[in-house]
Amino acid sequence: QVQLVESGGAVVQAGDSLRLSCAATGRTFSSLAMGWFRQAPGKRREFVAAVDAGGGRTRYTDSVKGRFTISRDNAKNTVNLQMTSLKPEDTAAYYCAARFYGLSSSGTDYDYWGQGTQVTVSP
Repeated sequence: QVQLVESGGAVVQAGDSLRLSCAATGRTFSSLAMGWFRQAPGKRREFVAAVDAGGGRTRYTDSVKGRFTISRDNAKNTVNLQMTSLKPEDTAAYYCAARFYGLSSSGTDYDYWGQGTQVTVSP
């Protein structure tokens, strides 16, 4: 089993930057593809970014391309989401997720989920 613990959520203003982190337990982290998803009030959970097990391939939803960067440190069992130029529409609970197989933008493909960390962007 894998447990994911997220941190870094905050209340910020439009244009600010914020870095989210996700710490994973277990000895299989280097074999897991990792993703970030978000869910705003009254909305469905949506894909944000993903990185493959080796960190060599990434994928982003169109609305965050050029603003968000996903990265991982397999030696420390962590994955990060660096967010810049934040917009009010980025306001959501952000979730870290993991799966054993390859890069995916589909939430149903992921096996493990964190508890979520709230990001609020004021206009």
